[in-house]
Amino acid sequence: MKKFDAVIVAACLLYLAISVSCYVILRRQGTEEHMGYRVEINRIMQGLEKEGGFSKPDLRGMNEIKDVQFLPIENRSKQEVQSFYQNHNGLNTAVLPLFVQEQLLGYVRFDYVSEAEECSVLWLAEGILFAAWLLVIAVLWYVRQSILKPFHVISEMPYELSKGNLQSEPEESKSRYFGKFVWGIAMLRDNLDASKRRELKLEKEKKLLLLSISHDTKIPLSAIKLYAKALQEEVYGTREEELHAVAQIANHAQQIEEFVKEVMSTASEDILAIEVADSEFYLKDYMDKVRKYYEPKCKLVMTELTIGRFENKLLRGDIDRALEAMGNLMENAFKYGDGRKIDIHFYEEDYCQVIEVFNTGTVVPEEEMPHLLDSFYRGSNADGKEGNGLGLYIDRQIMRKMGGDIYAKRAEDGMRFGLVFPIF
Repeated sequence: MKKFDAVIVAACLLYLAISVSCYVILRRQGTEEHMGYRVEINRIMQGLEKEGGFSKPDLRGMNEIKDVQFLPIENRSKQEVQSFYQNHNGLNTAVLPLFVQEQLLGYVRFDYVSEAEECSVLWLAEGILFAAWLLVIAVLWYVRQSILKPFHVISEMPYELSKGNLQSEPEESKSRYFGKFVWGIAMLRDNLDASKRRELKLEKEKKLLLLSISHDTKIPLSAIKLYAKALQEEVYGTREEELHAVAQIANHAQQIEEFVKEVMSTASEDILAIEVADSEFYLKDYMDKVRKYYEPKCKLVMTELTIGRFENKLLRGDIDRALEAMGNLMENAFKYGDGRKIDIHFYEEDYCQVIEVFNTGTVVPEEEMPHLLDSFYRGSNADGKEGNGLGLYIDRQIMRKMGGDIYAKRAEDGMRFGLVFPIF
């Protein structure tokens, strides 16, 4: 805002400087009363009187006199007289009698340009300059008040959100120039607020889970230790009693194992609480967004990106979540591929639209394929690469909640991943 205010002040100072310069010029010309043409007329008349008659004067040294004509006193036609007194070429005219030895020889007409006309042009220019300055100042002030000032107010929101202040609401200006931006900030605030509440809830559940684990495993662990100690000290006198103790140990161990599986399943579901909107979108709109984001990125890393031809179909699902699913596949292609090529192909199968992403690179071993879409699973080709093994698992959850699916296939020189969308 301060820099823009400086621009407004600079525009005012520039106009003021130009206006003062024009005023000084106009004032100087006004004090001279614009009588230069009279001096030149007197000089010419004195020369004609000395010569004792009229001869065409030399006007090369004259600044304002442009032409001199003579009308003798002898009888002239009415037409000649009218022509003599008419204005020529829009110039100013002055007619003086020519006397020689007190005898009137005729009349001399002087056509001249007055500096007063130049002065009027300067006044006109000054008026135009003033109108232009008012227009510029009005536009700059409108931009300041209607665009920059409201944006300056809402630009504080990301900073407040970064500090964890989720209570303030973004206010939209009357002009609504930033409607989509304000809506996006409001959505971000709501999502951060929901994430914060969910984080607090998970933290509480985590503590309860730890207490539950300690309580629910304490009894079977105590029983296992008791039976194991009895077997170690050979308390049981018969083989049947020993086998019974072993069966009890196995039974309690099974209880602990089932409890651990349930805890892991619940923890995974809590971490990936994915919400999907029940809506629809066009395939072209979807691919336009994919192309807009990933074509520049592929050019930057020098990876060949090929997008095949497709028909513009109406697909069922959440376009934002679908873009997230495609984003995970593309990022995996960048991360685990060799950077040579990424191909996106389209085909229809069983009333579903399939979008298949192929990337060249290391092929995942056959024995790892069944686990590739599991949560927290990372293949052998992930060594030394950042990640948590959730990308493909998230994609599967997204696609299934939209009524679709995802698959992975091994290729000769890379991997293929397909997103299956139901056609609306």
